[in-house]
Amino acid sequence: QVQLVESGGGLVQAGGSLRLSCAVSGSIVSINFMDWYRQAPGKQRELVALITSDGSTNYADSVKGRFTISRDNAKNTVYLQMNSLKPEDTAVYYCHAVSMTAKATYWGQGTQVTVSS
Repeated sequence: QVQLVESGGGLVQAGGSLRLSCAVSGSIVSINFMDWYRQAPGKQRELVALITSDGSTNYADSVKGRFTISRDNAKNTVYLQMNSLKPEDTAVYYCHAVSMTAKATYWGQGTQVTVSS
């Protein structure tokens, strides 16, 4: 079992920055990759950024060049640094982990990010 706890959301003006954190506990060694999703009101949940166990990353086109996903293995934490925020980035952001060994996925509770214009 894996537990994910997000933090770092809040209200920020357009052009500002936030850093989201996802603390991971449990069967960490079984995790193959982790990512951040977001869901805006009335919209489907969408993938924002992904990081694999070997550190490879991938981003949605809408956030490339502005967001950076990273991981600190010593702290069992994954981060999402968000710069140059836009009102359209407003959403609930979710941390997500995938274990192919356990054939399971895990979700955090979500953290609200609101960007004012």
